Amino acid sequence: MSNLIMALSNGLHRTARSVAIFAVAGMFVTVMVQVVARYIFSSPPIWTEDVARYMMVWTGLLGTTLSFKTRSDAILMQSVFPPRPSVLGLIAEAIRSAAVLSFILPVIWFSFMGLRGGLAKGYLGRQSGLTADTLGIAMIWIAVVVPIAMIIILIHLAAQWAEDPAAQRDASPAEGGLD
Repeated sequence: MSNLIMALSNGLHRTARSVAIFAVAGMFVTVMVQVVARYIFSSPPIWTEDVARYMMVWTGLLGTTLSFKTRSDAILMQSVFPPRPSVLGLIAEAIRSAAVLSFILPVIWFSFMGLRGGLAKGYLGRQSGLTADTLGIAMIWIAVVVPIAMIIILIHLAAQWAEDPAAQRDASPAEGGLD
């Protein structure tokens, strides 16, 4: 089971990296079109700003999953507890896991469910009724990255729990790059 979780985590990592790279490239191209159209032709398209903004949102949230997977995120407890496997290291890992879960589980829940229940009152339900003004697409296609990123982080956390502690201890930050 742990191999399945780790394989799923690695596959999601590769996919998220590819989509994030595509989003950064798309954002760059869109901004360049905006700049050229504005300063050379004095007629910028109205859609470029929104496309660049939405690509930035996707890049940021998928980049968060990449950072979490590679443990490049802010490791707050490393300065307090030693990184070697010990009781304090286990406590630090439990505190880190609890902090991650206390943030992502409510985000996932409220992405689908409203405060008083019901799918239509959740974040995605509310977004499905909105349309991006300049693009004419449903806002749910932009908003769906929020629960996707949180679910990917949840899977990465499960994969970190499933890792062999010796492999976790031996892995250096350089090894956990964006491969």
